[in-house]
Amino acid sequence: MSPPETPVPSNPEPSTPEPGTPVLGMPILETRGIVVKFGGNTAVNDVSLGMAEGQITGLIGPNGAGKTTLFNTMTGLQKPDSGRVLLDGTDITKLSPSKRARRGMARTFQRLELFLSLSVRDNVRVAGDILKSSSGLKGRARFDLDEATDKVLERTGLTDIADRDVSDIPIGRARVVEVARALMTSPRVLLLDEPASGQTDRETEAFAEMLTGLAAEGLAICLVEHDLPLVMGLCETIHVLDYGARIASGTPREIKDSPEVIAAYIGTEEAA
Repeated sequence: MSPPETPVPSNPEPSTPEPGTPVLGMPILETRGIVVKFGGNTAVNDVSLGMAEGQITGLIGPNGAGKTTLFNTMTGLQKPDSGRVLLDGTDITKLSPSKRARRGMARTFQRLELFLSLSVRDNVRVAGDILKSSSGLKGRARFDLDEATDKVLERTGLTDIADRDVSDIPIGRARVVEVARALMTSPRVLLLDEPASGQTDRETEAFAEMLTGLAAEGLAICLVEHDLPLVMGLCETIHVLDYGARIASGTPREIKDSPEVIAAYIGTEEAA
């Protein structure tokens, strides 16, 4: 039996973004003044941002800017030196990753984290198995889980390769398997770390359509991605990090026209 959850305040603070943190709706997930240090290096420096239900938020910046570290802090894999993470206005900074997942958070990783010896179907299904065992749903019929798996496979366009081993499919589609596995937990917030890496142009187009559909269904999505056309085409709000600090936030047009962003990122050969 898992230990009881750490009590959280019964009177959550109003979910109001920090000044200068644009979000096109009331945020469901927020960071407030997050600082993360590794030795004498500051990986994330006083970063506040938010993401709203039904919207895709972008998080971009050069390699080493602190994007993945901030993701790890949001999901509980990294303890901040200072600052807070809030979900629905409730402080969840001290909650474990598993407890945050039960509250509706899911993520993918920059490096593929899949079971290479299992099929696509079984990689997706395993998340449902874990959800059943951790949420007291062991009595539910087996076919319910199979049905849920089939629905997620269809929703993510993976039905045609469902019975192939993950090790035998292209990396671009393996990225989608990670997203499908995250969706099996029925999240409210989905954090994607470079999910389009390794995808062909056609795969990226299909991926963008899928994310747009998921957001339209109410899911809050945050996207760390170096594919700038994808980010600019999908996201309503974009935050830019450089050397651990947030240097800009705004709409795609505002980000494109920002001198700070052009100097730090968009004007670099990597982004081009």
